Amino acid sequence: MLPGRLTRWKGQTVLIEALALLGRKDVRCLLVGSDQGRDAYREELVSLARARGLADVVHVVDQCNDMPAAYMLTDVVVSASTDPEAFGRVSVEAQAMGRPVVATEHGGSRETVLPDGETGWRVPPREPAALAAAIARVLALSATEREALAQRSIAHARDQFPRQRMCEQTLEVYAELLSAED
Repeated sequence: MLPGRLTRWKGQTVLIEALALLGRKDVRCLLVGSDQGRDAYREELVSLARARGLADVVHVVDQCNDMPAAYMLTDVVVSASTDPEAFGRVSVEAQAMGRPVVATEHGGSRETVLPDGETGWRVPPREPAALAAAIARVLALSATEREALAQRSIAHARDQFPRQRMCEQTLEVYAELLSAED
């Protein structure tokens, strides 16, 4: 699953190309997010999936009102942003739900996703082959490995990103900025 609004920089096309390289027809990929009026881009994604022989693999769905349930139904969560994201909430949400994450190696994911399978994998942006290889690694995990990764991911998300601390730190930044204007 790649959650996020349908916009080019979220990397949906990179994921589709990676799935084509993966060459598996026994997986299903959900691109979950609103197109926010980007009908042409949505059709481009559907056409690309069809052109790569993935019409039965890739499914573009609208926004989801129960993301915790969507995460729990997912074997791997992908954040394939082509440009750095400041934080990248998707990766932290997925880890909090104990899901394996594959994210691009830039922006916030350098801080939110521990590499080399500790809580996920980081891959170079815009590199479908690297993304395909990481997805293959996740799909090959045994049940025991998947459970251990889930426990590490949940602990990491709870330890590093508790809501109260994040709110306090955000308010501290606001206070610092406001006091600098005096």
